[in-house]
Amino acid sequence: MFKFMTRSLLAATLIGAASGAAAQSPKQYPLKDFFRNPDRGYFRLAEDGKTLGFMQPVSIDGQPARMNIFVQKLDGSAPVGEPRKLTNESARDISNYFWKGSDTILYAKDFGGDENFHVLAVNVADGKVTDLTPYEHVRAGIEDDLEDDPDHILVSHNQRDPQVFDVYRVNVRTGASERVAENPGNVIGWQTDHAGKVRAAVTSDGLNTTLLYRDKESDPFKPLITTDYRTSVNPALFTFDDKRLYALSNRGRDTLALVEIDPARPDDEKLLFDPQQADLGGIGYSRKRKVLTAAVYQTDKTHRKYFDDQTEALHAKLAARLPGYEFTIQGETRDEDKFIVAAYNDRTPGSRYLYDARTDTLAKLADINPALPEGDMAEMRPITFQSRDGLAIHGYLTVPKGRAAKDLACIVNPHGGPWARDSWGYNPEVQFLANRGYCVLQINFRGSTGYGRKFWEAGFGQWGLSMQDDITDGVQWLIKEGIADPKRIGIYGGSYGGYATLAGITFTPDLYAAAVDYVGVSNLFTFMNTIPPYWKPLLAKMHDMVGDPEKDKERLAATSPALHVDRIKTPLFIAQGAKDPRVNKAESDQVVEALRKRGVEVEYMVKDNEGHGFHNDENKFEFYAAMEKFFNQHLKP
Repeated sequence: MFKFMTRSLLAATLIGAASGAAAQSPKQYPLKDFFRNPDRGYFRLAEDGKTLGFMQPVSIDGQPARMNIFVQKLDGSAPVGEPRKLTNESARDISNYFWKGSDTILYAKDFGGDENFHVLAVNVADGKVTDLTPYEHVRAGIEDDLEDDPDHILVSHNQRDPQVFDVYRVNVRTGASERVAENPGNVIGWQTDHAGKVRAAVTSDGLNTTLLYRDKESDPFKPLITTDYRTSVNPALFTFDDKRLYALSNRGRDTLALVEIDPARPDDEKLLFDPQQADLGGIGYSRKRKVLTAAVYQTDKTHRKYFDDQTEALHAKLAARLPGYEFTIQGETRDEDKFIVAAYNDRTPGSRYLYDARTDTLAKLADINPALPEGDMAEMRPITFQSRDGLAIHGYLTVPKGRAAKDLACIVNPHGGPWARDSWGYNPEVQFLANRGYCVLQINFRGSTGYGRKFWEAGFGQWGLSMQDDITDGVQWLIKEGIADPKRIGIYGGSYGGYATLAGITFTPDLYAAAVDYVGVSNLFTFMNTIPPYWKPLLAKMHDMVGDPEKDKERLAATSPALHVDRIKTPLFIAQGAKDPRVNKAESDQVVEALRKRGVEVEYMVKDNEGHGFHNDENKFEFYAAMEKFFNQHLKP
């Protein structure tokens, strides 16, 4: 029912945040209960609806338990018989998978977090695993699962040239591969039609993007629309007659909207839906009925605009049966008569259900984390405050359950990206910190996506400057409202959030009492010199959005925390994956080395089998245990 074509992406003011403490705070739950893998999750339906796929942790040959794929027969909505294990991954969890028809499962794996993913196929009948992209130092991904072709999928990878991705038709049984689209060197995205033909592409010269189109695969591509990179015209899918394109576009407006583009008149966009107060996040469609179903966008929470009565009626039925929960449809059968439904809210990852439309029954498959009672978790409240230059900044505040929002130890948690955003919902890190007595502030500082082009562009060239000021202004808001004890404020973030953490203790050294930098950028010069090869076609854009190492040398030097470690006096803990392809280990090494040369002790955790963030359970547990001890020592919640 819902195939969401997403794009890498106005809260209410806080009202009485946890005012009035409850009789007592909830007990502290074990750290592992927040961060361990679910006993059973990631449910997926075979195309015919007769078999259920899921993942659960299992130890292979005495190794730590990893998430592996299982299958189980269905009798209507009820799983029957013993589940059967299909995969034997022991080094890392399988992060995701999906069905190809009803007899094959596809999944991706990388090695030590290097993000050079292989695409693998598993025969459900005999468990035979075929690596469809068995190439070293190559990153692969699925472009189209070709639902009407039982034997093939479209895969893109960069084996021919590490900087660009070609498209191949690959046999899922034999691994035989045939190139169907060669990248001339500037294509950054491909788009197939409903027959699985590569009919559109997006190119970039770094600062300008062009939408290419062709009537059939044997034709050469022709340019359709050229814009600068600040203007988006992103194809989402073809119309159901394969003659026009649905796209997410902000041409001539601030927010991304759903438009229809006729290749014969590409500049005459037909506007179908504009949420106006936020960027459109994605659209869903019914493959069976050949209609658009819904569009989604986020303000403080997720909203849907329905295009289809049947979909709206289905959602209304589910909403009536799941009061108090948000929900999303995570998969369906080919006939669109059975659906996997995920229900959740800000205090629980919730439960997963199988909804059978023919019998109108909703059967629970699993609770994702029953070890953490929803009633003992903390509420995540949308907040807004004004930046020093008058921008409305939105975010979320989580106050410990049973505590008044007054004089608390607080942790500011800037998101990564930075061209991303924080969203309302269950967040295990936030709930863990709240359970340990901290209030947590998440800020969608300028440059965050989802709030329109002007807000995004307001972050250009502002790493360590006004983007950081927004975070500082959020801290001052916490203090002014009396929520935070100004002497017990910490900062913790990963990736760009790690940069913001380092910038916070470098450029506002008196603001924070403790800091945790997780795979964070420290030096804007070395960061841009060590990006993966497939980012290089976009390097000019990075220079425009962040800074050019030559033209903006003084600004980049002034805002690189690694070049100003003499200002750091805040206790600091750094965690880093040795195989991180995005933020090289040298980003953390140079800060640690410079601080230790000054005689300033800094805690440093490096994991040799991890990349951009820790994924293996034992590494996650060790990191969060060290972080808990560190913050407890310095912030005394």
